[in-house]
Amino acid sequence: MATFVFSHEACLRHENGAGHPERPDRLRAIEAVLVDPLFVGLVRKEAPRAEELDFEMVHPKDYIERVFEAIPSEGYRSMDGDTSVNPHSGEAARRAAGAAIAAVDAVMMGQADNAFCATRPPGHHAETATAMGFCLFGNVVIAAQHARRKHGLKKIAIVDFDVHHGNGTQDLVWNDPDTLFVSSHEMPLYPGSGARAETGVGNIVNLPLRSGTGSESFREIWAEEGLPAIENFAPELIIISAGFDAHERDPLASLNLDAEDFAWITLEIKAKAAELCGGRIVSCLEGGYDLQGLAESVSAHLQALMR
Repeated sequence: MATFVFSHEACLRHENGAGHPERPDRLRAIEAVLVDPLFVGLVRKEAPRAEELDFEMVHPKDYIERVFEAIPSEGYRSMDGDTSVNPHSGEAARRAAGAAIAAVDAVMMGQADNAFCATRPPGHHAETATAMGFCLFGNVVIAAQHARRKHGLKKIAIVDFDVHHGNGTQDLVWNDPDTLFVSSHEMPLYPGSGARAETGVGNIVNLPLRSGTGSESFREIWAEEGLPAIENFAPELIIISAGFDAHERDPLASLNLDAEDFAWITLEIKAKAAELCGGRIVSCLEGGYDLQGLAESVSAHLQALMR
């Protein structure tokens, strides 16, 4: 078996507007990395389209309709202060969610050891009925619910190391004891959530990090709290919200990680997956806005997944 990478050209056509940090060049930077001979063993897959019923697994129907009705025929339309859509955003959103769904299928059916979704828009800030933080729909939670409905899983862990707290994911799983959400993130920072006291029904573990935190403290908090929480929960599948904006080069935050830290956390999660759930991991791209930092970090992440 191998590591699958799901992507689609539609995700290159979604734009938030000139000068926006969440831009198509993010995916171009990743594509430039994938031509390296290191990745000759990757299996490339085209992301299928998610349909309304897929989104309805986690979002209200009226919200889904509102998002797709907001897609303009030309130009841009604002969804919130920093999230916009253009004529191609609806198709990109379908492919991003569809990639996460297809990645679950590939891993659960034994076609792939693990999978990475190189898609956009990202998803971990999208709340139950609110688009925000560059995100429209909760892709990782859609993937989790699909794993339950199609493959009969019960316990699923979502692991998020994006520098911004995944408030959307937390909102979507707040009352779900069968979904563990573990998140490390800089605090205080957008979106302002992610305090330790936010625990849902005992299924949420927030690991806030101070501005300026580097490798040692990041690895320590995961080794002492995040990874044991995953082990104690014993999931049947691990889904990663793979944000790389904790990199020291990133312009939107102030943590000081490097590519080796992302390799380390990926290998640690992979070891837990091997121990607990047959190695089953699905990883979905979230943040990462410095192109060099993003490229280096995704390279490290994928190399770790392929080991």
